[in-house]
Amino acid sequence: MGFQCGLSGMNAASKNLDVIGNNIANANTTGFKGSRTEFSALFGSAVGASSSNTAGQGVGVTGVTRQFGQGNVSITGNILDVAINGAGFLQLGMPDGSNAYTRAGSLQVNKDGELVNQQGAQVLCFPTNPTTGAVVSRSVEPIIVPIDKGIVGQKTTELAVKLNLDGRASTYNAGTDEPPYTTYSSTLNIYNSQGETIPVDLYFTKNDVNSWTVSRQVEGGDLTAISTLAYSNDGTFLSQTVIDPIDEGQEITATEADGETDFTVAVDLSGTTQFASRFSVNKLSQDGYAAGDLNGVSIEPDGTIRARYSNGLNLSQGKLALFKFNNAQGLASTNGGNLIETVTSGAPVSGEPNSGSFGSLQSGALEDSNVDLTAELVNMMTAQRSYQANAQTLKTQDQVMSTLVNLR
Repeated sequence: MGFQCGLSGMNAASKNLDVIGNNIANANTTGFKGSRTEFSALFGSAVGASSSNTAGQGVGVTGVTRQFGQGNVSITGNILDVAINGAGFLQLGMPDGSNAYTRAGSLQVNKDGELVNQQGAQVLCFPTNPTTGAVVSRSVEPIIVPIDKGIVGQKTTELAVKLNLDGRASTYNAGTDEPPYTTYSSTLNIYNSQGETIPVDLYFTKNDVNSWTVSRQVEGGDLTAISTLAYSNDGTFLSQTVIDPIDEGQEITATEADGETDFTVAVDLSGTTQFASRFSVNKLSQDGYAAGDLNGVSIEPDGTIRARYSNGLNLSQGKLALFKFNNAQGLASTNGGNLIETVTSGAPVSGEPNSGSFGSLQSGALEDSNVDLTAELVNMMTAQRSYQANAQTLKTQDQVMSTLVNLR
């Protein structure tokens, strides 16, 4: 019996040293989670025998449990690095069509524009609306950034103006141009179908109390009155009346690249006010843009992946999805430090970063291994002592056996 106890102790200590050695070897592996060896005592007895007289048969290894504590977050400065702070895994699409999960957020864009990890596995994300970044589907898919082409221009169809007209202004006299019609004016660019810039000047002249006329000038052309604005006594917007409707009430006409075809732009002036304060432009917005080349790709703190273009446009390409399991200890390890789903782990549950019980993301950073190197070295010495002590048990048992054999 003593031989069996000592041998089981040596086997258990050897397994413990394997686990500790693996922890130490991966102390610098991004997103690695250390493991711990679990032991249990072994007993055996005949039916009806008194268990109080059983010495035991040694020790067994019941399992190796992974420790999912949070690792330190290190700043890298790489815009495609992402650290998970809290619960959740990134989902990977492996080359064989299966899925795997990881905490290592060292990402990159490959030659085909796919967002992948350092092993080339696709990172699966929620599809989003390119402009708003809102998630449009809960089914994850690979992200492909159009690195081999820029973005085509978009024609302007709507223009919105938010500004304050000085309620103390004098009524405009067209005969003397007093005050000068350029006193209350602003300029912005609109775009044709090829993304070509077209400058538009807007001029505001006061007609009477609480009444203003809006005129436009496109590419230095004729000055044309387009709307009359009415305001209430408290200075808030009341109405916008089109003076000379063009194409069902559209209010600005510009020309396409061929110099012949016209297109129209609706002007929304409901965001204007008339308070007794200086003239100020708060916001001029329109829905068109020029053509642009891809400047780079970045990941925002909420997981949104954005492509940045030379025309100033930032378009969402997708949003990183996080996954969690009812029993993360049931996940199986594979090469590359990835984890795969098993029956024991349960099915994955997806969610957006920083929502519910899911962790948050920090871009430009990576999660370090959670292995405490000092503690592992101490554990290694303890395991070594345990191995030596159990070997001594075998040695002592051998000496006792030799004594019995040599009796005469």
